Amino acid sequence: MKYRVLKKQHISKMCFVCGDRNDFGLHAKFYETDDNQLVAVINPSEQHQGYPGRMHGGLAATILDETMARSICNGKDEQIWGVTIELKTRFRKPVPLGMELKVMGRVTSEGSRSFESTGEIVLPNGEIAVSAEGKYIKMKIGKIANDQSLEDDWFFADSMDDPSEIEIP
Repeated sequence: MKYRVLKKQHISKMCFVCGDRNDFGLHAKFYETDDNQLVAVINPSEQHQGYPGRMHGGLAATILDETMARSICNGKDEQIWGVTIELKTRFRKPVPLGMELKVMGRVTSEGSRSFESTGEIVLPNGEIAVSAEGKYIKMKIGKIANDQSLEDDWFFADSMDDPSEIEIP
């Protein structure tokens, strides 16, 4: 299924998940789609392995958590983010290294102060490797960062290779 990309989300330069200056990070790119989902695109490397050739389960949970927490931003003020209260993961298949993977997240219920979200790591053949459910508190990015200056650390990393559509098998 193809999804039209509406917007790319900001990144933080040293974040393990999205930081483009973190040598050991996942370097995830996050795209809001026309069906109100958030899709992260990652390509895990040997640095992210648990067993040889497989992504560490804790890192699989990490990318799912980040994607689901960010899903609250879809079509909204992106200064409001999710802070994890609870995360439940289900590991179904090994997550391979060295290939592009898609991670999907969406809000399933929302209150004034919190929300719930679900997500999946989708393999290139369309199978779901890991799924998750989470509960999050809504919080402004300034409060999460203890009101530190975010101008140098929080930015929009646009690139020529950003897609206008994302296909999920």
